Amino acid sequence: MRRRLLVVFALITMVLLAGCGAAPSSSGPASNPSAEKSLILATTTSTQDSGLLDELSPVFTRDSGWQVKTLAVGSGQAIELGRRGEADVLLVHSPAAEEKFVAEGAAGSRQLVMHNDFVLVGPQADAAKIRGTSSAEAMKKIAGAQAVFISRGDESGTHAKEKDLWSKAGATPGGSWYQSTGQGMGATLRVASEKAGYTLSDRATYLTQRGTLALEVLSEGDAGLLNVYHVIEMTKKAGNRVQPDGAKAFADWIVAPPAQRLIGEFGRAKFGQPLFTPDAGADEAKLGQ
Repeated sequence: MRRRLLVVFALITMVLLAGCGAAPSSSGPASNPSAEKSLILATTTSTQDSGLLDELSPVFTRDSGWQVKTLAVGSGQAIELGRRGEADVLLVHSPAAEEKFVAEGAAGSRQLVMHNDFVLVGPQADAAKIRGTSSAEAMKKIAGAQAVFISRGDESGTHAKEKDLWSKAGATPGGSWYQSTGQGMGATLRVASEKAGYTLSDRATYLTQRGTLALEVLSEGDAGLLNVYHVIEMTKKAGNRVQPDGAKAFADWIVAPPAQRLIGEFGRAKFGQPLFTPDAGADEAKLGQ
């Protein structure tokens, strides 16, 4: 009798355990709304280092329900993540590379979002005497003086612009005076400050870090220093992991008037000027005029 009771008890226990184990199968990650609505944004380090994404991302999540995982890398690396289907949407600032990428066919819509500008910064002593000169003249002087120049060297939008400026200056950088960090804008500015060198920076990142740097803006304002950002939606052609719905949600949101107003106000209270100019719907050919 006792043995029969033990067998019955064991059978009841097995049934109960099986019932408990079945429950998670109907409530796993696939049915979790927050897990379903999570997208990957690959973007340039300047949008992260400037603090802009800290301002925009929570509002986007509130408005859309999509959580954002940000991968802040150089524009070249962000585009490569999109090419491999490892990002859903890109926010980048390397126009020539963007156009080439979109022409490959795996990306969807590319829209103008905003702009600011690049600045050439360096130590107050300014050994190369570039203060107040045009960007091309400044690069020529730096090369001629073999003054320390710190490059990002990471195929970012900033690095692409730097190479363009060397080309326009008719100068070829190299030797011990030309040094590459392979890092983002914030880290590169810190290295330039420590080494009393020159570097090219987007204005937003420089302004947000200015208080910790022994660097001044020495060349600014010419048309060659325009810095334009676009949002690029990825499609399933890049890979099955891509979430086109999330990409479209972010792209539509960031070019809509509420987000554009946030961009236009960002930095004004702290720096007395906005760090980015919203451009959605504008004629890109007329930017900076």
